[in-house]
Amino acid sequence: MDSNYSALSKNSFVELQMHDENFGSSNPRSSPKDSILKLIPTGGEENHFKPQNVDNELDDDIDFDNLPLIFGGNKTGSGPQNVDNELDDDIDFDNLPLIFGGNKTGSGIYGAIFNLTTSIIGAGIMALPATMKVLGLVLGFILIILMGILSEFSVELLVRFTVQCKASSYGEVVQAACGRPARILSEICIIVNNAGVLVVYLIIIGDVMSGSLHHVGVFDQWLGNGMWDHRKLVILVVLVIFLAPLCALEKIDSLSLTSAASVALAVVFVLVAFLVAIIKLFEGTIEPPRLTPDFGSKQAILDLLVVIPIMSNAYVCHFNVQPIYNELEGRSPMKMNQVGRITTVLCIVIYASTAISGYLLFGKNTEADVLTNFDKDLGIRFSTALNYIVRVGYIFHLILVFPVIHFSLRQTVDALVFEGSAPLSESRKRSLALTVVLLALIYFGSTMIPSIWTAFKFTGATTAVSLGFIFPSLIALRLSKKGHGLTRVEKILSWFMLILAIIVSIVGVIGNVNILKSKSE
Repeated sequence: MDSNYSALSKNSFVELQMHDENFGSSNPRSSPKDSILKLIPTGGEENHFKPQNVDNELDDDIDFDNLPLIFGGNKTGSGPQNVDNELDDDIDFDNLPLIFGGNKTGSGIYGAIFNLTTSIIGAGIMALPATMKVLGLVLGFILIILMGILSEFSVELLVRFTVQCKASSYGEVVQAACGRPARILSEICIIVNNAGVLVVYLIIIGDVMSGSLHHVGVFDQWLGNGMWDHRKLVILVVLVIFLAPLCALEKIDSLSLTSAASVALAVVFVLVAFLVAIIKLFEGTIEPPRLTPDFGSKQAILDLLVVIPIMSNAYVCHFNVQPIYNELEGRSPMKMNQVGRITTVLCIVIYASTAISGYLLFGKNTEADVLTNFDKDLGIRFSTALNYIVRVGYIFHLILVFPVIHFSLRQTVDALVFEGSAPLSESRKRSLALTVVLLALIYFGSTMIPSIWTAFKFTGATTAVSLGFIFPSLIALRLSKKGHGLTRVEKILSWFMLILAIIVSIVGVIGNVNILKSKSE
């Protein structure tokens, strides 16, 4: 058979490089070893080669004698000028992870569920009973389910178009759909949102362990007054001893076990709160809850405008979808959708149980951070022990959640500040330096912001709504014109989600501004 290819000498090598021109963008931060396969002679026949600087997995899984077939070498009548076309027609790059040296191992479906659930269930769950106090049980329960369904729909859209344009991060898929300025804006949103969430975690840890103006801390109850009363000192110690080592890990897959433990601790908190509420309900010691919102005063209406963005903030996990998908073993959109749906059902159950039981337990006295309500007698047997289990258990939950959110924060800051540099996974010094700087800034923020309600009000109305609903809708509506289109129902839902998110954002910002004005007066 005639061939346009000539044999290579023993002293030569060939370098094969993949080029992705889909949507006119490439990843400037991709590693050379992720996109290049270097072949060198083994000293035998001229057409036998072995890989250099590639994982040992390749030796077992690729028949290098037949590599020319992969690149179109033995097709009749095809020459070098037709290689690019043949690659497009004959190779599904999504199913060739081994050529790039990865994806043979990664997190399983349960590890991905734990990581995604951990990204969702954090400090936001503590604010849900307070939102239920404003919205009433009926509307609050409906919104928890509605926001969960819309969030899952937006995650599935994000996964579909991430794979379609072969993006490796949230910013890249936004750039493919809306251009570079939109990518920069989305990365700023991720930074502000995640930094705000991590600041809230530290505030909760400080309030629960050291106490606040109206509540007694765990250390005070255990040890009495002492140096542990200093909230800033307690937060610093927790940051250095517990959080910094976890945040120094390089891969999100390394956090699968801690994510599983954090989900288990969250479930313990929910079970205890729910059981206590059921017991008090049967004993008749719970005051009747409000079922609908209160429209009786201007302040009540302003509170209503503010809590809806807080509710939308509860399901935002979209910034971690790409890292979790990239490390999913045998990844595919269908498999990631399964992860998302299981996660959404789990989160809806946990959120609804926490919001309803927390509001039933404390009624009109429900705090913005419901954990601080657990410093008082619950009115049942073993109340003190249950209080400690709830508060200390959830502090450990936040400690284990913290590095998962920090991971995407560090990746996004690196992509924005060090664009064009080698991937962060290849620069340990840069990774550690970013970790130290970010933790220092987050600690400083936790000493300046007085309440988690303040942080959630603004991030919920701006960055969280943008990341969870506005950008995914725009991505779907724009990229559907370049590849696989949306169904009629999907297009309607995308427009509905986009319009609803914009309205919620505008209303939330106006409500926050009016509340600030009323307080200043």
